[in-house]
Amino acid sequence: MGKTVATAETTYDTWHTDPQREKAMGDAHAPYWRHFIATVPETDLSTRTVMDFGCNRGGFLRLLYALRPFRRGVGIDIAADSVQAAEANKGALPVAYEVATDLAPWTDTIDIAFSYEVVYLLADLAGHAARMRSVLRDGGVYYAVTGCHTANPIWSSLREAIGAGSNAPLQDRSPDDYVETFHDAGFSVSVKRFGYDGFVAAPRDPRYYPSILDAIRYPGEDKLLFRLEKRG
Repeated sequence: MGKTVATAETTYDTWHTDPQREKAMGDAHAPYWRHFIATVPETDLSTRTVMDFGCNRGGFLRLLYALRPFRRGVGIDIAADSVQAAEANKGALPVAYEVATDLAPWTDTIDIAFSYEVVYLLADLAGHAARMRSVLRDGGVYYAVTGCHTANPIWSSLREAIGAGSNAPLQDRSPDDYVETFHDAGFSVSVKRFGYDGFVAAPRDPRYYPSILDAIRYPGEDKLLFRLEKRG
């Protein structure tokens, strides 16, 4: 595993309280990651350095490299066991996975950053926004996806179900809260619906999605993709 860079903020062995569920998340997220990658307009990453904030077991950067090869990648997470698995499984990819809460070592080194369903877990969103701005080069872009917001009509059930299995506490924020926080941190903010229109697995646990229509609507309409471009 790579170096550990930590501050007083909390780190965990795994994000999920059940390590087996942690291992399964990559397969569950893969179709949505593929859609995420296809949606962002930057198609040639061959000269770019990218960051995955909240990399978990490393699957997003492995998929990104397979679809849009990048020059160098950094995966950041607070879950030490998951980062260890990511580092062990990276093969020859030009990626370093790190346990970190302090992003200072990557100041002004990142062209494009990504996070997928992470920002709703961050107690200090303003601090996160400032740190992400600091790692981006001039004109750099941060793409952040979340459907975990108070405007989501099934947020209360999702909050209860996700919170029951999360080592990190969930936060209640509206889409406008995200917009305001990142704008105040020095980003030009734009947003769109995530718009996933592929097949969705029929929910087997009604705690997450009360109905199949909820399961379809969530990644298509309720999940949001924020484009956060660093202002000068």
